[in-house]
Amino acid sequence: MPKANCPDTRYMNTRHYREIDPELVGAFEPIDLDRMDSIRLMNRIDTKYVTTSFVLDAILRKSLACGFMMFVSEGVRVQAYDSIYFDTPDLRMFMDHRNSRLVRQKVRTRIYSDSDLCFLEVKSKNNHSRTKKKRISIPPEEFTDFRGDNKCSDFLTKITGYRPDSLRPSVETSFSRITLVDNDLSERITIDSDICFRNMRNGVTSGLGDVVIIELKRDGRKRSSMQDILLSLRVKPMRISKYCMGVVLTDPQCRPGRFLEKIRACDKLCSSQRLRDLVRG
Repeated sequence: MPKANCPDTRYMNTRHYREIDPELVGAFEPIDLDRMDSIRLMNRIDTKYVTTSFVLDAILRKSLACGFMMFVSEGVRVQAYDSIYFDTPDLRMFMDHRNSRLVRQKVRTRIYSDSDLCFLEVKSKNNHSRTKKKRISIPPEEFTDFRGDNKCSDFLTKITGYRPDSLRPSVETSFSRITLVDNDLSERITIDSDICFRNMRNGVTSGLGDVVIIELKRDGRKRSSMQDILLSLRVKPMRISKYCMGVVLTDPQCRPGRFLEKIRACDKLCSSQRLRDLVRG
């Protein structure tokens, strides 16, 4: 259970979440990686939304009715993701985000558990709030520690300026992801649920319970069907970082700063949705 710095996190210490309806997931037309990779969003706008697993079925039903397709890899529709975020001993990357520094970076390894594909990734945000991601493939055995690999060292130093020996494993995140694409190939949506954390420094675990994080990547020149769906269900945008939430929820010594407001918002969202579900039941 998160310690005193995170007072309003009653649901966040459990892996339990409401299961996604497998029949609903299976009803979507599949789209493969080659076709999905052909999507080019020239004037791309990224927006994150936060909702609960109680609302997810309604989002999926409306998406199905609008003709959205679902990414399928080797027959798997709900993908398992595992990531380890690396940071300096004094958590400089976390602090840059907590202190609202415009130019910031995150370094992580990510393994796609259903395929054993593994990558070293760097996410960079510039002072125009644009995010760019660069990555290289690495062997799965380097998922927990890539720092002895010269290729990784060169890649990391060139992009971030950080030396690999200045970084330490910080927080591991795991979650399930559904990816949707509209039939015009003008927007891509990732839907992450069952979000769990493990602090690599102290072993503390936590999670976001029923919270679902949606990221909408769309062509800013076109009307967004998904945006209309989320608006109709009163799902609101929220800037949120899995890594930063993981640090705050698993490190009792870390001051949450502005992330405390986001934790409280997630807690209120889940508590309200549970109450409404009980009333309807």
